[in-house]
Amino acid sequence: MATELVKLTVNGKLFEVPKGARLIDVCREKGFDIPSFCYYADLALQASCRMCLVRIEKMPKLQTSCTITVADGMVVTTQSEEIEKAQRGMTEFLLANHPLDCPVCDRGGECELQEMTFDWGGLEERFTEQKNYYAERYLSPMVANDPQRCILCKRCTRVCDEWMGEEAIEAGGRGAHTVIGTYLGWLDCSQCGNCIEVCPTGTLLDATYRHQTRPWELAQTVSTCNYCSDGCQMSIGSRSGEVRRVVARDRYVNGINGEFLCVKGRFGHPFINHEDRIRTPMIRYKKGGKLIPATWDEAIRHVAERLDAVAEEHGRNAIGIAGSPRLTNESLFVLRKFATELVGTENYTTTDVHSLQPFFENLGAPLATHRDIRYAKTIVLIGGDPGEWQPLTGKQIRQAVRNGGAQLILVNPVPIRLREQTALFLHVRPGTEEAVVLALADPAYDSLAADKAGIAAEQLGAARQMITSTDGDVVVMFDAGLSAEAQTVIAQLSTVFGGEGRRVLMHPLPLFNNSIGAHDMGLMDRGLTAYDLLEKAGGEVRAMYLAGGFLPEHLRERPDALSKLDFLVVQELFENETTAFADVVLPAASYAEIDGTFTNNDGLVQRVRQSIPPLHQSKADWMIVAQLAKELGLEFGYELSASAVFRDVAKNVAAYSGMTYPLLKDESNPVQAKHQLSAATNFGTTVSALHERVDSMDATGEKITVTPDVGDGLFRLGMLTEKVPQFRLLASGNPRPETTAVSPLYQIGRSVAAGQSTTAD
Repeated sequence: MATELVKLTVNGKLFEVPKGARLIDVCREKGFDIPSFCYYADLALQASCRMCLVRIEKMPKLQTSCTITVADGMVVTTQSEEIEKAQRGMTEFLLANHPLDCPVCDRGGECELQEMTFDWGGLEERFTEQKNYYAERYLSPMVANDPQRCILCKRCTRVCDEWMGEEAIEAGGRGAHTVIGTYLGWLDCSQCGNCIEVCPTGTLLDATYRHQTRPWELAQTVSTCNYCSDGCQMSIGSRSGEVRRVVARDRYVNGINGEFLCVKGRFGHPFINHEDRIRTPMIRYKKGGKLIPATWDEAIRHVAERLDAVAEEHGRNAIGIAGSPRLTNESLFVLRKFATELVGTENYTTTDVHSLQPFFENLGAPLATHRDIRYAKTIVLIGGDPGEWQPLTGKQIRQAVRNGGAQLILVNPVPIRLREQTALFLHVRPGTEEAVVLALADPAYDSLAADKAGIAAEQLGAARQMITSTDGDVVVMFDAGLSAEAQTVIAQLSTVFGGEGRRVLMHPLPLFNNSIGAHDMGLMDRGLTAYDLLEKAGGEVRAMYLAGGFLPEHLRERPDALSKLDFLVVQELFENETTAFADVVLPAASYAEIDGTFTNNDGLVQRVRQSIPPLHQSKADWMIVAQLAKELGLEFGYELSASAVFRDVAKNVAAYSGMTYPLLKDESNPVQAKHQLSAATNFGTTVSALHERVDSMDATGEKITVTPDVGDGLFRLGMLTEKVPQFRLLASGNPRPETTAVSPLYQIGRSVAAGQSTTAD
């Protein structure tokens, strides 16, 4: 539907702008700078800083442009002596209680108040009253607080509420004695740090980066997060070959996440420079022996000889190859090329937990972007917990409901925190989410689905009614752990719910940063999973080449599988449960040390850029594979260039056709992979297959009634986050230290040095 335009005059210039747009946004888009502190796009209005004043014809007083929506014929003045005097006065008020400690403030050089004062501040301080003073403190292992710098813009309280749904940080007190604080003085939340990001001054600070360096001393590199599948854009700040901090500030990057990051994306980077990184190639010359450091040439030669020997004795399919869903598209593509064109094995896959192959083979509607989610009218969430495992998706759902009036239909066996935003919560028995999928596809199965899921059949009808009455976008999200039958039906739900004025979009929720890319690069096209590959270990598969180790859940199911192999090669960052069985271990580079791309759950292909040189003797995963291929007699011809690999990807992967690095350089305008859409030619057969699966479900399970704690997924330690001391504190329950005046880590360090027990041991 076309947007209605109205005529607006700003500083004597006539413009046509969308009706109902926010005046401050329109003026800024047209090049008229308007200062503000409390205003933040897409957040509830505060209108407290009074810096965004403008003169509007026929209005008796200056108006706050953040609270005004444009109207036809409106005449606006943004610059005049009257307006400047008012803005200088407001700056003077803001500085009345503000300490002049810019030289020692971590925000110095990035402080909005500092910059605004240069533009609008007066030359003298006329207030002689004693300043309010509050001692510095720590609000959590991640967040430091200097209350005297606060200008009460309340951005932090609004993002905590609207983005995260936590309300962990709030304003207390009245008037000039108002302070921003937390319940009992300690943050019991997801520790996302978004309050730090949006703070315009040095009031809330990154406690992990504090006093390390000045902002202008950091080299800023725009890259993509390597944790969950949301694919948040961020700026990596590095100095002297070390990553010092990660931010998403719009002065450096303007990606799909704006200034949003979760606790992992913002604070989970210290693993990059960790002392436990594998430093050099290592060879175990005999089973049960020690890993011995070796040169790259020795290690590659040894791997080539052993793989050749296994293939000659047992055949090419005796070699299994797997790549981690954390690797770049380039590395996964080269790994598959190595498996198919050189080794010739059919036993290749990824070490992901779940496969999305059935979903993409039957995809009937485009993938929804995070912007689509934010402006959707109805969101259907089947299983999963985006708030813990895909935090940006969770944030977009909350804002769609709160700020956009969307209706959320939640199908889940667990009363997750997102249920607070639901219009309809289908609280099903554990493992019966697929029964609801069946009922959504065909009302004839309502009675069966309701019986298996333990819900009322009327709720299923209500869910369908909410979807079919939607005018606008319907986004269907689902946990990647659903069965192949359920994924196939979900992929074709657009045939059921699509209609006039209604668009159905899909949004899978895989766990890892490049789970979608691993599928796109073809590593799952044999239908083989990591569990299947381990099942073959010692039988059909005699040797394995792994770019990234197996996950703990893989090895828990088959703990002795790797010990049955004749030969195992692992490329990794750290020694772990997989490298314990390896005959050769090769040091891989982290995402901050390489160039490449990740594909997120929107299908957006986003750049990963090198921030620091590879540590020790580590190399990019694709470079290691290409070096091994050359030793085995096949030259890929990439000449150490990730862009050359991506050109090959664009030629051979249909969904990436026409893409180049220059095309992907603008993170504010991301490019979506062109996944092929399929017609629902056999939808009835697919539904029948799901019916058989649902019919065999147990209908006696007890429902889960306990809501998981905040951080149930976010704080769970993995191979990377366990290298971050603050995450160990969070995983142990985020205990409040004896005093909040001193860093929690410093207090624990002193306790350990004194031989005392700590809660983080």
